[in-house]
Amino acid sequence: MTGSSMDDIKKQIRDAIQMDYVVPEDIPDIELYMDQVTTFMEQHMQHNKRSPEDKILTKTMINNYTKNHLLPPPEKKKYTKDHIILMLYTYYLKNFLSIGDIQTLLTPMIDSYYGMPASSETSLTNIYEMVVDLAKHQYQYDKKNIFETYELVHQKLTDDKLQEVSVSNTAASDTPDDPSDEYLHDFLFVAMLSYDIYLKTQLVEKIIGDMAPLAESINEKEEKKQKVQKSSITESAKKPRTSGKPSTDNRINKQKSKEHNHHSKK
Repeated sequence: MTGSSMDDIKKQIRDAIQMDYVVPEDIPDIELYMDQVTTFMEQHMQHNKRSPEDKILTKTMINNYTKNHLLPPPEKKKYTKDHIILMLYTYYLKNFLSIGDIQTLLTPMIDSYYGMPASSETSLTNIYEMVVDLAKHQYQYDKKNIFETYELVHQKLTDDKLQEVSVSNTAASDTPDDPSDEYLHDFLFVAMLSYDIYLKTQLVEKIIGDMAPLAESINEKEEKKQKVQKSSITESAKKPRTSGKPSTDNRINKQKSKEHNHHSKK
């Protein structure tokens, strides 16, 4: 990062970390087909692209999310507001978590809160609103922390350079700028930011690991439920179908009964 002053650098940082998210009121309350969902995500998340060729969400991604139980199946090929909220969570989480960890994190949410009316305090809409509100406060904290990290790196390099100049008895004004200084500064800045991400990722993985038994229990219940449903369908298929018409044996027996009664009358 280059700049003639710390203010220039901070402006570059602010521009790079602009908070971009879908506000709750922009998520449609009506159900959408898959094409409409991908269009919606593309329109509202395009600023998150690193390059114009990147895709925010594709049909294949949506199908894979459903296959991996990150999303409940669509209802008559339509996706609800709850579906879109879960897709937004997955979009952000997949940048640093495995699909397995995301599944563990979202399974209890889908099991307990998916499909609840929006008026409920624990509906997915209200939970998403809480996430967005907290994220606004967290953004200000993280932005301040990033500025402090940059200044820490800058101060470290400045102090080391002054020590080096002092040892060599060379005036700072006489020391030519080293073209590698900018690279070294950016490298150290990236290293410190990455260290911060690494620590937080470790904590996130620990928390999700503690959630695993709950997610596994929910998955086991769902598997048993599906087995019961399949067994019921299989048993129903095995039962002979009865039509409105009498069977051949019944018709023969009725005919014999009629003939017997006819002879008896004679």
